[in-house]
Amino acid sequence: MRKRMAAWLAAGVLVLLQAPGAAQAPVRHSFDTQIPVPPTLVDVGGRPGIAHELHLTNFAGGEILIDRFVILDAADGSEIASIENEALDKISEQAGGAGEKGPRRVAPGRRAIVYLNIELGGRPAPAALIHRIDYHGTAAGALPGQLTLPAVAVDRRPLPRLGPPLRGGPWAAIYDPRLERGHRRVVYAVAGTGHIPGRFAVDWFKVDSQGRRAKGDGARMDQHYGHGAEVLAVADGIVAAARNDMVEAETLKDNPRPALGDATGNYIAIDIGGGRYAFYEHLRQDLKVRVGDKVRRGQLIGHLGLTGSGQSPHLHFHVADRNSPLDAEGMPFVISAMKVLGAYKSIQTFDEGGRWDPAFAEGKPGAATLPSPNSIIQFPGK
Repeated sequence: MRKRMAAWLAAGVLVLLQAPGAAQAPVRHSFDTQIPVPPTLVDVGGRPGIAHELHLTNFAGGEILIDRFVILDAADGSEIASIENEALDKISEQAGGAGEKGPRRVAPGRRAIVYLNIELGGRPAPAALIHRIDYHGTAAGALPGQLTLPAVAVDRRPLPRLGPPLRGGPWAAIYDPRLERGHRRVVYAVAGTGHIPGRFAVDWFKVDSQGRRAKGDGARMDQHYGHGAEVLAVADGIVAAARNDMVEAETLKDNPRPALGDATGNYIAIDIGGGRYAFYEHLRQDLKVRVGDKVRRGQLIGHLGLTGSGQSPHLHFHVADRNSPLDAEGMPFVISAMKVLGAYKSIQTFDEGGRWDPAFAEGKPGAATLPSPNSIIQFPGK
């Protein structure tokens, strides 16, 4: 009898716990979430921040709209960033394109990627982050939902302090994390896993005071100011890969459209230690080093040109975690011994051949940092 009473009491307690006033939130579809690479400390233009991506895949039977992202310090729950509406549209993208509905409306079976570049604004770098996602289904009567992800550790390792990859200037540091097809937003899946090798890549173009990249009409490779410039080792290391079999065309119109495996053109990868490889791409066919060579910081390793994919001569430079141009993750770095002269108002201004503006100069001269997007840099030497 006592056992039966105990069972009834236990059943009664269970009923009380499930009473309507204490009901849990309804279970509903949200997103399958992935953070492929840990949030990473960066320093862009002397402004410390955190960069990473969040992948959101919709396995539900209906469309889901991302309403807001909130990023919290896992240590104390304080808010680091809150992103919604147009600001969230600008940093979101869907694999294969979003169409007219926009990047935050994720149809069944689609994946959205949110590219996060968060400035810390003077606050200490957090040890870990918590991501909270507000969302709702777009079907009639769908209720809003909120998804809070487990804390994820921030990679707070010191950034590699590299030397200049070039001499003199002015050099335009061309990249823009907001561009849909900029380096930051191009995912390559060539060996079974998607990677962003150019996450922190910079394309270096030599320009004059008016922002021009070439003399005359610029039709010939050798009319471009940067063509033939000496390319330098940014750190002591060992040459891990080198390609030197692609012949440079004499004119831009004759530069062939390469296959994916040839897009780098002639290139060099230097193992600079710490699981990091420095990549130099689109070089002329006159490399000064071979695989296995030891190099010293500042050593001449090749010359700037245009082989592989590109619209005009430039040096593509990035750092990655593997000795592969595409099957690797891009890693942050800083460059020392550079002076910021100014910047383009936007990457469109650069594309249209407009002038850069000295008024946009920022940062301390000689400070080690990743150049701000589309800034103008002077390196030591000529």
